[in-house]
Amino acid sequence: MPLDPQSRFLLDQLAAQGGPQLHEMSPAQARQAFEAMRIPAPGESVAATQDLRLPGPAGEIPARLYVPEGAAAASGALVYFHGGGWVIGSLETHENLCKALANRSGARVVSVDYRLAPEHRWPAAAEDCYAAACQVAENGATLGIEARASRSPGTAPAATWPPWWRCWPASAAARACATRC
Repeated sequence: MPLDPQSRFLLDQLAAQGGPQLHEMSPAQARQAFEAMRIPAPGESVAATQDLRLPGPAGEIPARLYVPEGAAAASGALVYFHGGGWVIGSLETHENLCKALANRSGARVVSVDYRLAPEHRWPAAAEDCYAAACQVAENGATLGIEARASRSPGTAPAATWPPWWRCWPASAAARACATRC
């Protein structure tokens, strides 16, 4: 099966850059390189964006809400945890993807800028993701979000969600949130 032309284009661009691979760089260098790979186009239009500060276990967690074009007064949400192996990535590196997700799904997207390793050791990022998802489930109505219609896609964080949330040493309210998230 041939490789998708857009994927081939991206892989060719990466190969043409030369230099060390991301895993051969320091975290700061890898973040800078990842940011430089960002598609410079402004991306799709959405009805609105709003920067958020969600309460978290070690202070406020930056997040961004994307409201899709033609959104109803209230809709479901996708709580999005960017990829990057818990080390690289940000609200900015995944902005175009989040706008596209919002418009294609018709749901509001809340992108979470969790704490990154190695500056913040495990499970700091997972704690931030958990706290953000609970905040959306518990208080999303203030953002036009119907919690029962919400989901949590993403890459590395979403992939690790099932193993760690079940054994979380949390309050009864947090455990109840976990069963809804």
